[in-house]
This record gives sequence, structure tokens and C-alpha cells, in this order.
Amino acid sequence: MMAPRHWFLQLFIAVDQLINVLVTPLGAGAWADETLSSRAWRMDAKGRPWGRFWRPVIDWLFSWQSPQHCRQAFEGERLRAHIPPEMRDPT
Repeated sequence: MMAPRHWFLQLFIAVDQLINVLVTPLGAGAWADETLSSRAWRMDAKGRPWGRFWRPVIDWLFSWQSPQHCRQAFEGERLRAHIPPEMRDPT
């Protein structure tokens, strides 16, 4: 059985991913399985204005979790940390 804390985290991630797509104009680089935090890191790394503005804002808002929240979100996406363990690539 899923713990309530885990359930709320999954719900928050799902809403975050939906918002990431909804706030993006057509063809502007959103992916359905990416959070705003991960995207902010990715866009900042590419030197895009969207990332340069939002990455520090999001990092500040979530500084209670980690000083580099967006980088950690990006790494979590790369590792597919938010999918069931049996679906992750073992390599």
C-alpha cells in the first residue's frame, strides 16, 4: 500500500508536469514527463532566457529542499527516479 506522503509527492509531480506543458507555447520545448524544475535547469544550461529567469526563482522557492533543486530535479529525470523501480533501466 502506498504511503500518503508518497501519494501526495506523485500527485505534485504529475500536476507539475501538466503545468510545464500548459504554460508552454506550441513547439517551445516542453516534454510531458518533465517537471518545471528540470526544464528550468535544462533551459538555463542551454542559455535560454526562460531558464535563466526561472531556474534561480525555482531554486529559491525550493531552497528548503536543496540549494540546487533544479539540478537535482534534472538528474532525477535522467535517472527516471519518479517511475516504478521495475521500469527503470538497470544500467
